[in-house]
Amino acid sequence: QVQLVESGGGLVQAGGSLRLSCAASGSIFSVNAMAWYRQAPGKQRDWVAKITSGGRTNYADSVKGRFTISRDNAKNTVYLQMNSLKPEDTGVYYCASIGNGNVYWGQGTQVTVSS
Repeated sequence: QVQLVESGGGLVQAGGSLRLSCAASGSIFSVNAMAWYRQAPGKQRDWVAKITSGGRTNYADSVKGRFTISRDNAKNTVYLQMNSLKPEDTGVYYCASIGNGNVYWGQGTQVTVSS
């Protein structure tokens, strides 16, 4: 079992930055891929970024060049650095731990970008 707790969300003006953190419990953190998703009001949950256990990263086209995902296995934490934020980045951001056919979700953190 993996428990995930996100933090770092908030209200920011367009063009600003936020860094989200996701702290994980459980010894499998270092072997699982980690990902960030987001869900805007009334819309489906969309994938944002992923980082493998080996550190390879992938990004949705909408955030490429603006967001950076990273992980610190010693701290069991994954981060999402978000720069040049836009109003369309608004939503609840969730982290996910993926491995062995299981997906574990955090409770989410709200990000609101004002224009």
